[in-house]
Amino acid sequence: MNHSIWTEKYRPNNFSEIKGQKEIVRRIKAFVEQKNMPHLLFSGPAGTGKTTLALVVARQLFGESWRNNFLELNASDERGIDVIRNKVKDFARTRAIGDVPFKVIYLDECDALTKEAQQALRRTMENYTQTTRFILACNYSSKIIDPIQSRCAVFRFKLLAKADTLLIIDNIAKHESLKIDEKAKEALYQISEGDCRRLANILQSTSAVDKHITEDLIYSLASAARPKEINEVLSLAVQNKFIEARKKLLDVMLNYGLSGIDVLKQIQKEIINLDIDNRSKMELISRCGDTEFRMTEGSDEYLQLEAFLSIVCLSGTRKIS
Repeated sequence: MNHSIWTEKYRPNNFSEIKGQKEIVRRIKAFVEQKNMPHLLFSGPAGTGKTTLALVVARQLFGESWRNNFLELNASDERGIDVIRNKVKDFARTRAIGDVPFKVIYLDECDALTKEAQQALRRTMENYTQTTRFILACNYSSKIIDPIQSRCAVFRFKLLAKADTLLIIDNIAKHESLKIDEKAKEALYQISEGDCRRLANILQSTSAVDKHITEDLIYSLASAARPKEINEVLSLAVQNKFIEARKKLLDVMLNYGLSGIDVLKQIQKEIINLDIDNRSKMELISRCGDTEFRMTEGSDEYLQLEAFLSIVCLSGTRKIS
């Protein structure tokens, strides 16, 4: 996990402070109040509160002694089969300190565990049920073997809604004495896409430059182009002005320091706003997928983006094939 100072500084300490996962929090809180819970599996995108909720569970269960009863292994740790057999087992076989009958082991990004390590984890979960509960977090639950999934209560986290994101922005602005323009807030939401961790990173970076945060400052430091500029590139291409569109795209990439993949992701969002028929929009989005595949396979990103722009030019005259 790559946490900024602000990510840790504004991490919630109780259930009421967690934003965007109301139903999940309600169910987890019920487990904590009973001081009895099953193994848990949290899955979902980065920055949506999986680690935060695990830490809140530990604090609410164990109080001041939570550090003695909580083991966290994250992406920076080696987590092959030996770690599961040794470090996890050693922690799991001892009883908890206090009146809670179990300890908690939190394994972050456990979809990166090898299949062998997951099999060892499955056996450990079986053998130490009396003294330990596991909280597993992953981005893709499909990468977790079925025997582990069947032993856990599965909770699927979602990206934060706009209202929740704005509440977090206002809270940080209040405590850090920041002035954030309304357009800057909209830009923060668009760029973070509901990822609270990325939101905190961007705010921390921009506040180091200026306490008055504007839309221009957000886009200049967030490695993202304004949607309006991407739309201008596509609009020029639709009007069959290929050379102008190509020059504008190159300027945008150089000004913001964007990679081909970054640009393509923004292009995909703006296609829906183009003044072309719906069939052409669908075909262009399909071509976005083809272009991204070629880029990830190692093709030259400028060549691929130029080829995509030529397809957009053809869409303006309805000649996609």
